[in-house]
Amino acid sequence: MAQRAIVIGGGIAGLTAAASLLQAGWQVQILESAPELGEVGAGLAVTVNGMRALAAIGAADAVRRSGYAVRPAGTRRSDGKWLLRAPEPDALSEMVGIHRQALHAALAGAARGADLVTGARVTAVEPGTPGAERAKVIWGTHTATADLVIGADGIRSATRDALFPGHSLAYSGYSSWRAVVADATTAADRFAMVWGPRAEFGRLRISAEQIYWYGYVALSAGHRFSDELAGVHEHFASWAPDVQALIAATESSELIRHDVWQLAKPLPRYTRGRTALIGDAAHPMLPTLGQGANSALEDGVSVGALARSDGDLRDYESARYRRTQKLVARSAQMARVGAHLGRGQALRNALLRLTPARTAQRSGTRALDWQPPGS
Repeated sequence: MAQRAIVIGGGIAGLTAAASLLQAGWQVQILESAPELGEVGAGLAVTVNGMRALAAIGAADAVRRSGYAVRPAGTRRSDGKWLLRAPEPDALSEMVGIHRQALHAALAGAARGADLVTGARVTAVEPGTPGAERAKVIWGTHTATADLVIGADGIRSATRDALFPGHSLAYSGYSSWRAVVADATTAADRFAMVWGPRAEFGRLRISAEQIYWYGYVALSAGHRFSDELAGVHEHFASWAPDVQALIAATESSELIRHDVWQLAKPLPRYTRGRTALIGDAAHPMLPTLGQGANSALEDGVSVGALARSDGDLRDYESARYRRTQKLVARSAQMARVGAHLGRGQALRNALLRLTPARTAQRSGTRALDWQPPGS
C-alpha cells in the first residue's frame, strides 16, 4: 500500500514536491490555504539548476513552451554604462524567463493526481517519529495523519513555527517593485542587472509579448506610497533612459511591491521527525542571486527522491541544508557588493571593469551546477 504524504502549501515548492512524491509512488494530499490554487506575482528566471529539477518531474518542456530563452548580458551602472559585459553564454548561464503563473500552471500539471484541498489553513503540525508514530496535521475541524509531511507554506510558515518555535523574521531593509508589461517589439533576449546606490533594476523577457521588470530598493518596513507608480518614477528618475521608458510603459494596475524578509537566524535543520521544510519555509533568501524559486524547485524534487517510506528524512537533510545555506550566504554577499552598496560605488565599479568576463561568469554560475538526486 502506498505511503501517504501531506504537502502543506500549493505554491512552486509545494507543487514540485507533490509531483516528485507522486513520481516516487506516494499518495499525496496538498493543503492550500487560499480558496483556489493559483500564483500571485510577476516574472522570474529559471536557471539551469531549476530547469534540471523541472526535467526530473517532466515539466521542463512545458516551461520552455510557456517561457522565453534568455541569455545574460552583464552588469550596468545606473546611467546605463557597462560595468561588465557577459561573454557568450555557456551551458550553465542559459535561463528561461517565465511568468510565475505560467510556471505554476506547468507544475500543477505535473502534480495532477494529488488530492488538492483548498481553503485549508493549517493550525497545528505534530512531526511524528520515523518508523513509529505518524505525523499529524490539523486544519479547521480536520485532523489527518501521514507517513510524511512537507511544509511548503512560504516565508510565514505555520509548519516552521510548529517545528522550530522562536525563529522570527527580520526585515531586510529592502522592498521590490515588480511588473509585467506588454512589449512585442523590443529585441530583449538578454538580461542585465543595473546597479545604483542601494538599488537594483532588471528586466527579463518572459514571452514574445511580455517583459518583466523589477526595482529593488532600500525602504523602511511597511512604507506606503500614496501613488506607487509615482514612487517608482521618482526613485529611478536619474537612471538610464531605457529604465525610465520601461517604467513609463507600466500601468498602475500592473505594479506590485513586496517587502523582503529573512529569518533573523538560520534554522538549525530543515527536518524534525517525519516532517520537512522546503523553499521559503526553510531558507528564505535575498532575491539578489535569483535563486529563491530555483532552490525551491531543487528542494521539491529532492524530497520526493530522498524521503524514505518510513518517514526518515536524513538523506534529504544531508543533501539540502548545506547547499541552500550556501545560496543564502551567496545572495547576501551579492547584495553587499551590488544592490545594498551605498558608498563605495566608484571603487566597486573600477574593480568590476578589471574583472575578466569569463572569470566573472564562472564565479556567477558555479552555484548553479546542481543535479537532481540519482541523475
